[in-house]
Amino acid sequence: MKRGAKDHPIGIRDKLRNERITRKRSKGERPFAVMKTVFQSGTMKVTELGRARVKNTFTAFCYNLSQLRKIQKQRA
Repeated sequence: MKRGAKDHPIGIRDKLRNERITRKRSKGERPFAVMKTVFQSGTMKVTELGRARVKNTFTAFCYNLSQLRKIQKQRA
């Protein structure tokens, strides 16, 4: 993504390019944002790699369950 400097704003082509990148990127970043805010997995208090992996696995599992619940509510 292109960013403007203090006295040099980006052009129209760069703005459109940034919008295209953002549309694609937002689909992948949303789950991580939800896991970080809703499930408080932004900071890791576990120091060992194995425990951190288990914590992240359970966080992802909880996220998937919440999304499944949301989809089921929409269908009903």
